[in-house]
Amino acid sequence: MANPVLTKQFGEPAASDAALQTVPPPATTTTGEKRMTIGSVAAATFFLLLLVVAGAAYGWANAVAVQRWYWLFIIALLVLVFATVARPRLAPITGIVYSLGQGALVGSISKIYETFYEGIVFLALTATVAVFVGALLLYVFRIIKVTQKTRSVIIIATVGIGLFYLATLLLSIFGVNVPLVTGVGTGALVFSIFVVIVAALNLLLDFSVIEHGIATGAPRAFSWFAAFGLMVTIIWLYIEILRLLAIVFARRG
Repeated sequence: MANPVLTKQFGEPAASDAALQTVPPPATTTTGEKRMTIGSVAAATFFLLLLVVAGAAYGWANAVAVQRWYWLFIIALLVLVFATVARPRLAPITGIVYSLGQGALVGSISKIYETFYEGIVFLALTATVAVFVGALLLYVFRIIKVTQKTRSVIIIATVGIGLFYLATLLLSIFGVNVPLVTGVGTGALVFSIFVVIVAALNLLLDFSVIEHGIATGAPRAFSWFAAFGLMVTIIWLYIEILRLLAIVFARRG
């Protein structure tokens, strides 16, 4: 879900925009080593997203087969995330494998949703792009400033959602369904909106940490690490928007 990965490597971003603006030009990391730039991060992110699309195409065409291995996919993807957190320099490799695997899983999930609600995938993709662009504009123009307090609130909310989903998953093993996650009532709708908002706010954290990494002269190789974290947030946002739209479709139907 995003920033703990990046923060681990680049450290805490400046507490305010003013602090970032006063950071002196970074020193050379090592002799002859290039530094991370916004262009290198964008290129790495775009490449990984292309792999996600390729994996999604496979998952869409083989939705049933992929779903048979659902838990294997989940476990393998989590292992890749933890491996990347522990060894950031593995990101160029783990990022590629993760993108293809996560893409296949997302593609199969999307096909299932599309089977029940025609047109929902297009709406979810459009909404994800719109939210991403909106979050980027809010960050670039400092309409929302990522202060230490803001960062703490978002991280706490994110961790809370993750723990809640984990508890829901464990309960489902024993046949217990949690209406906030599996239902389509008002509570489920409100909860889903809340999660989408938190996922969108995580984009701001990603932008902040990437900016901080560039300002402090992180090695160019870590562009892949930054792209990995950003991609994870984007995929999470898409899945949550897809779920929110499914609830809306179900309530209208």
